[in-house]
Amino acid sequence: MASTTIPLSEAKTGMRLVLTGINVQGVLRRRLLDLGFVPGNVIEVLQKSPLGDPVAFRVNNTTIALRREESSQIFGNILGGE
Repeated sequence: MASTTIPLSEAKTGMRLVLTGINVQGVLRRRLLDLGFVPGNVIEVLQKSPLGDPVAFRVNNTTIALRREESSQIFGNILGGE
């Protein structure tokens, strides 16, 4: 079964992904890692705002909203039969 790696910004509401990498540097990278955006963790797309930005994600039982410019730099493999 081939896994599909996509940026979180392309994930649809309800999708679950296993995080594979973060392409962010500096303070934001440290913050994302502290929040649980660590390779191997499962991320769930909860909901998009009415205009599509930001998007709410769940990681480690915490809800975190990220803007497209941030979520486009975080990658994961889709879980399930998507």
